[in-house]
Amino acid sequence: MKVHGKTITVNTRGFSDIVNLGTEVQSVVSDSGADDGLVTVTVIGSTASVTTMEYEPALVEDMRELLEKLVPRNIPSRHSETWGDDNGFSHMRASLMGPGITLPVADGRVLTGTWQQIVLVDHDNRPRRREVRIQVLG
Repeated sequence: MKVHGKTITVNTRGFSDIVNLGTEVQSVVSDSGADDGLVTVTVIGSTASVTTMEYEPALVEDMRELLEKLVPRNIPSRHSETWGDDNGFSHMRASLMGPGITLPVADGRVLTGTWQQIVLVDHDNRPRRREVRIQVLG
């Protein structure tokens, strides 16, 4: 069993900006030489998430609207009151979605559905430079 990893940097706009990571993840899997195994994709930080979804403009907007309804950016939070950074909502959204995912690798390919892409969701209230760790075990 071999472990291969790479950290990539992604620039985001914040406010639940959704970025497709599929190409980068598959590239790391291909570089690993693993035929079968697992790939984990994790964002480093407490105000962003990694998940899968169909990455198409209408659904991206639907997801952003849903997150706004579930945890509005103007929701009062003790975190924002304590630190004065007004991003308590982003921590809550990230905690609900989680920082990462693990997917199977077979025949050197990440196994995702036809319309399923791996995405980074940056919930913070400003543009950010995010580090995402992609690690292959295979």
